[in-house]
Amino acid sequence: MLQPVLQLDRSLFYYINNRWSNDVFDALMPFIRNQYFWVPLYLFLLVFVVANFRTKAWWWLLFFLASFALTDLISAQVVKALVERPRPCVDIVASQSVRMLIPCSYSYSFVSSHATNHFGMAMFIFMTMKHFAKPWVWLAFAWAGIISFAQVYVGAHFPMDVLGGSVLGLLIGHRIALIFNKQFGGLQVN
Repeated sequence: MLQPVLQLDRSLFYYINNRWSNDVFDALMPFIRNQYFWVPLYLFLLVFVVANFRTKAWWWLLFFLASFALTDLISAQVVKALVERPRPCVDIVASQSVRMLIPCSYSYSFVSSHATNHFGMAMFIFMTMKHFAKPWVWLAFAWAGIISFAQVYVGAHFPMDVLGGSVLGLLIGHRIALIFNKQFGGLQVN
């Protein structure tokens, strides 16, 4: 049963990594998946939360960082160590046709820590800010989705790595947001 899933995953990877290739994505996607590309967004979020929520902002930032730390720890140290799935660049089948737009990492592939981290943070943002930022808070999921897609496009992960990481991140982010909201009542504009 696992073999057809892996075959579908490799086929989807080939389609995204090779068939969807174009000069614009080739130039853009390596930057989009890089955490430093998003520093202005992180700084905006920091300034926005501190300026609008004062004392509660520091607790929010602590929980936000905790969601990042937990998603990273669980994805990189626990799940990858248990599953030990090779990355596309070293996968016996996918490595024959992979287009690597970044250097090959020889760490394990499942789950994508980028996807886990960003979907965890997106869920935390959504759950804690949805009461006052309804039209904008959904952008957090778009942001996480674009970064996750970039992971497949550049050749770093298979689609199932990203999907698994997304689900794991959503679960962790949701749980941490529930704890924050129960303790602090979420973020609300006065």
